[in-house]
Amino acid sequence: MLGDKENIIVVKKVNKHKGHHGGAWKVAYADFVTAMMALFIVLWVLGQSEEVIKNVAGYFKDPIAFSDKMKGISIIEGGVFELPSDKAKEIIDKVKQREQEIERLNAMKDSIVSNLSSNSDFAYLMDQIKIEIANEGLRIEMIESNDAVFFEIGTSELREDAKKLLYELSKNLKAIPNKLIIEGHTDARPYPNDGRGYTNFELSVDRANSARRVIVASGLDPVRIDEIRGYADTRLLDKKDPFNLVNRRISIIIKFATEAPQ
Repeated sequence: MLGDKENIIVVKKVNKHKGHHGGAWKVAYADFVTAMMALFIVLWVLGQSEEVIKNVAGYFKDPIAFSDKMKGISIIEGGVFELPSDKAKEIIDKVKQREQEIERLNAMKDSIVSNLSSNSDFAYLMDQIKIEIANEGLRIEMIESNDAVFFEIGTSELREDAKKLLYELSKNLKAIPNKLIIEGHTDARPYPNDGRGYTNFELSVDRANSARRVIVASGLDPVRIDEIRGYADTRLLDKKDPFNLVNRRISIIIKFATEAPQ
């Protein structure tokens, strides 16, 4: 105290944060950025000359040996580097073959879409035909809806409009020699048994075989059929509604004729 006056003490409280919380998003973001970087690298490599592709392949095959032999030589400028094997050339050849085959299958996709769209018998079904390049090749899916179903309920009996559609698709399938896979898919409506009787697995296989018989009857060589698959309801298109009719479908896959680059 100073004289009769009291000393006033001011206490300041400082809030110290104990670190950030909820940082899980950073890990997910880092994974996303890494994946995008990898994608851009692949796209960049595919657009380079064969010499550059060979050098990049050499680096990833043996980074240490590559670095020692490539000192002072730029990969991008096309420096010469001899790989210890023909593996790089094999990979490059497979990549080129796969690119050419994807172009051919995409051209077939455009042809199928054009033919079906211009035909009044099938134009109304275009929303139920899905065609895309998948891991195994060109996938053509006939998807059921409230407007049109391809099978009688609970059976493998094809309706007439579905048979006509398969005949039309067969015209394109016969144009190339690639092997085919036919898949059957169902919704999740179960049969009234404990799973030891007839189930959606048998139904999906039977439906795939019904499609196979129509395709073969159209003139397709039976040896072209490589596999028949029945997935039941294990590959749902609409996972939120397992009973949705869109889950009932037939898939025809035109397999890649060339091996995937390893």
